Amino acid sequence: MTGIRKVRTGTVIRDKNDKTIVVAYSWSQRHRVYKRNRRRITKFVAHDEHNEASIGDRVLIEEHRPLSKTKRWRLRQIIERVEVVAPDDAPSEIDQQDVAFGEGQ
Repeated sequence: MTGIRKVRTGTVIRDKNDKTIVVAYSWSQRHRVYKRNRRRITKFVAHDEHNEASIGDRVLIEEHRPLSKTKRWRLRQIIERVEVVAPDDAPSEIDQQDVAFGEGQ
């Protein structure tokens, strides 16, 4: 029997490994006793063949055959890219107002 592959939209939270990303998928679950919705987060390890995705990107991942012990998803599409400031690009000078505020005023 041929099934339809599951598709999820999430945010990349880790891209350190080669050809691998970790995607956080958030969903709502109703509490059994209190009948309130609560936000849950599931992490999926996905295959990124060309290392295209970076931290903060919104991506579409698709269920796939097992590629490793934990990798069962693959990157299908990058929906929205996010510009991340590299540590080298961060300003080297600290604003004097921030220093005065942090000294216990």
